[in-house]
Amino acid sequence: MTLLETSAPRLETAPRHRPGAGLVAGLVVLIGVLLVVCFFSITLGSRGVGVPTIWKAFTDFDPASASETVIREMRVPRTLIGILAGAALGVSGAILQGVTRNPLADPGIMGINAGAAAFIVFGIMVVGVQGIGGYVWLAFLGAGVATVTVYGIASFGREGATPVKLALAGAAVTAILSSLTSAIVMTNADALNELRFWQVGSLAGRYMPVFWQTAPFIVLGLFVAMLTGRALNGLALGEDLALALGQRLRRTRLVMFVTVAVLCGAATAACGPIVFVGLVVPHLARFICGPDYRWILPYSLVLTPIVLLGADIIGRLVVSPGELQVGVVLGVLGAPAFIALVRYRSLAEL
Repeated sequence: MTLLETSAPRLETAPRHRPGAGLVAGLVVLIGVLLVVCFFSITLGSRGVGVPTIWKAFTDFDPASASETVIREMRVPRTLIGILAGAALGVSGAILQGVTRNPLADPGIMGINAGAAAFIVFGIMVVGVQGIGGYVWLAFLGAGVATVTVYGIASFGREGATPVKLALAGAAVTAILSSLTSAIVMTNADALNELRFWQVGSLAGRYMPVFWQTAPFIVLGLFVAMLTGRALNGLALGEDLALALGQRLRRTRLVMFVTVAVLCGAATAACGPIVFVGLVVPHLARFICGPDYRWILPYSLVLTPIVLLGADIIGRLVVSPGELQVGVVLGVLGAPAFIALVRYRSLAEL
């Protein structure tokens, strides 16, 4: 018998659990869908390529072939980064919604994007950092500092970091950092030009060095995140019951927020601030597999890269031979998707 099956009736608002075998089968199907999306991510674009060209690019690479170079140097790194960043954003969104018990929580609530942007601008203006390699570390550090600051502010008081205090602290830190970033950017055209490509949120122009620099953090964060499902189930029962079950709330929340900082910091550093996937996809996962976070987390891990890479493919095709950045596509598609979720399933049930 699972933890949620012993909980109060009010928690049984999501669809009834499928048998465990059914959930495993559903996850396997989604992994198959992800593989198909990855194939299209490599083959589709302004320059279409076929399977023989892909095979040759990896078995008998010809540097003089433009198609093979595009596959190896651009589309494969782009797809790999999309998988990692999508998994990181989806899982961190699910964790945030669970730990704050707020259905509207997403990585932006902790000021991660604002912290990353502020540190990148500071690096450009003060340190003179140039290139994506430097931006990755600045964005990661900024995201971590912002998360720690939000958690530290929310922890003041006897009750500790409650969901309401976390939301208020996140909004305050985001406002301060965004104002500082805008002040710096508006007074220096060079900083604006350097920041523009990163701020929109994109998988384009990301190469293997970016993948290798962010992959260790994301893989480690995902490993820890997969172990938090039972703790998130306990928090879903309420703080009093979680304490009665033996959870140490402060330590549990701290571990989860550090995990979110690592995941979102690395993902944001790799491809900029990506909107909506961390908010919408965990709800979609919850709708499919029920309220058990031991299933929500792996479903979010697989679903989010599908959505992110799918949006990236759409962005390449709709204005071909040009390209819409994935952040723009998700902004256009994500808002109606979330409105539909609210329309057909109230937030109280999510």
